[in-house]
Amino acid sequence: MANKLKTVSLDTMIDKHVGKRGTKRREDFENELRVDLLGQAVKQARLDRNLTQEQLGQLVGVQKAQISKIENSAKSARLETIMKVFDALGAKVNFNVELNQKKLAF
Repeated sequence: MANKLKTVSLDTMIDKHVGKRGTKRREDFENELRVDLLGQAVKQARLDRNLTQEQLGQLVGVQKAQISKIENSAKSARLETIMKVFDALGAKVNFNVELNQKKLAF
């Protein structure tokens, strides 16, 4: 008898294993994921500009180690530093802010 695999959505799996939307555990999970993606965006932009971590650090005025920390876990970096990094890379940054399921305009 063949084993039939059931297809489920990613949201269903996250709901089951992390928690439903609106729970603290789910919010923490999604926030951490966003922060990790920010670090990956810094790394990708740096590589697209053919810069080493040391070269980018010199442009921003920080040590290579700080660039490495941002790329590997941006949650340990100050927003001001991250913005300086994107500025040095010539990258445009957009933020979306929602409050009570309502988007706030900037």
